[in-house]
Amino acid sequence: MQILKSFFALLLLISFTNANAQYTEVINSNRPGVSKSAFSVGTGVVQFETGAFTVKEEHALADYDVSGFGFDFALRYGLFFEQLELSLDGVYQNDTQTFNGGSIPRENKRSNLKNFTLGAKYLVYDPYKNAGEEKPNIYSFHANNRFSWKSLIPAVAVYAGANFDTEDNPYTAPDIEGFSPKVMLATQNNFNGGWVFVMNLIMDRIATDQSDFQYIFTLTHSFTPQWVVFGEAQGIKSDFYADNIFRFGGAYLWTKNFQLDANVAFNTKDTPTVLNIAFGASYRLDFHKDKKIDNGNGNDGSFKKKKNKNKKNKKNNVDDFES
Repeated sequence: MQILKSFFALLLLISFTNANAQYTEVINSNRPGVSKSAFSVGTGVVQFETGAFTVKEEHALADYDVSGFGFDFALRYGLFFEQLELSLDGVYQNDTQTFNGGSIPRENKRSNLKNFTLGAKYLVYDPYKNAGEEKPNIYSFHANNRFSWKSLIPAVAVYAGANFDTEDNPYTAPDIEGFSPKVMLATQNNFNGGWVFVMNLIMDRIATDQSDFQYIFTLTHSFTPQWVVFGEAQGIKSDFYADNIFRFGGAYLWTKNFQLDANVAFNTKDTPTVLNIAFGASYRLDFHKDKKIDNGNGNDGSFKKKKNKNKKNKKNNVDDFES
């Protein structure tokens, strides 16, 4: 509980910091990893992210193995403010658990949602909001790609959500059912050269028998505007399950609104071993509209259209006169 109090105290402190998120011209997906970006998708954007994965586990002590498949999904929507994002996330798995301890192997077929969460994320600090004021050096490639100390200051977002777990779920601890809270602190550093570092600190299923703490560190690198590779480390700690999982993979930007990805996940222990291969995609419906600028004198930025219209009217009047 002390950790939880400290977490909420931190959220309260940074919530008073001014933030100004920015809409991006290309899709901003959380895939192919499982961490969440500090930035939202932008107002008026509806985004779908989904993937299918294989399941392969072997437990040395309990002498069982698991094989099957699953899929994960996320629905993200930017609402009211550029900094605010609503999301619905879930993971479904269908597998067969085979116990090999007896003379005859015994199979246990399982299927259910491992996670199903509705939540909201808000960007409370954006160090890049004035980045447009820093003009590039057109004479020096080195100056534009050298390390910037300002990049060590991350963008910071907070997340709060509610899990829903069904009764007798084979993927959760006994007696876990109904709603439970989830909170997260997400940070993001954008470095020169196409490097991005995302960190998530998560407390999940708070005040239940499966209350756990997770960290996720994700490092991505874009070689070109279309190709991205990533590496990720995820730690899970609870009385029900503990693990350290590593993921490697990449993504390809097919169009500005559509992305494909693939990754492999594994761990380093044998209670159980984990090996998953995943393929996924992200797609957005972009209804974003830039807000009109009002500089206080009644000019909303549409004077050019009015001016052109006046010119057209004048030309028509001249033609009428000449005819």
